[in-house]
Amino acid sequence: MEFLTALLAIIVIDLVLAGDNAILIGLAARNLPAHQQKKVILWGALGAIAIRIVATLAVVWLLQIPGLLLVGGLLLVIIAYKLLTDDGDHNVKAGDNFWAAVRTVIVADALMGLDNVLAVAGAAHGNFLLVVIGLLISVPIVMWGSTLILKWIERFPVIVVIGAGVLAWTASKMIVSEPFLHDVFANPFLKYGFEFLVIAGVISLGKYKQTKALKEKELLTEEETKNESLKQLGT
Repeated sequence: MEFLTALLAIIVIDLVLAGDNAILIGLAARNLPAHQQKKVILWGALGAIAIRIVATLAVVWLLQIPGLLLVGGLLLVIIAYKLLTDDGDHNVKAGDNFWAAVRTVIVADALMGLDNVLAVAGAAHGNFLLVVIGLLISVPIVMWGSTLILKWIERFPVIVVIGAGVLAWTASKMIVSEPFLHDVFANPFLKYGFEFLVIAGVISLGKYKQTKALKEKELLTEEETKNESLKQLGT
């Protein structure tokens, strides 16, 4: 049961973080003919899968070093928060030819996928088989269904909130699993209470920042409209 729960968490993490992949593939291949764009997705996906499996397995091994579960968990809390508050700005150069576009997809995925690697490694709890199965299931879905996933996220924003909650839950489990904090979280009430607080804190702070940013944007738009109206009256 724990294996299936962890596998589901890995798949959810990959799917929720798929927005970046959809954007980077579109940007990298936008200057190529339609028939080449499909090939860029295929070869870019294969390269990204290989790099991501190696990187995730390396992080799973590194997380066995004392103290790194705590550090990884704290970093993942920040990643979960940023998932809710990110403005979505991406700067990916379009490839001028087929192999340039493939290279761009692989390199950009490796750099932008660091949060994904850490999240998957944390959810795997040291199980290498789980990492490989999870990535083999979810990465192809992400690559070939990235545009559809992005549309789902735009249509149902709650998906991002659920994803941030899964990331926060994974982060809290990493922190409470840290060996030198074993005595602190030996009490089940403290352990599960801490996990709940992390999830609730990330979602609450993220939604507050979202609301605040939206209000500021509306005020700025109103001010720009007012200034434009005054200019027109002046002329």
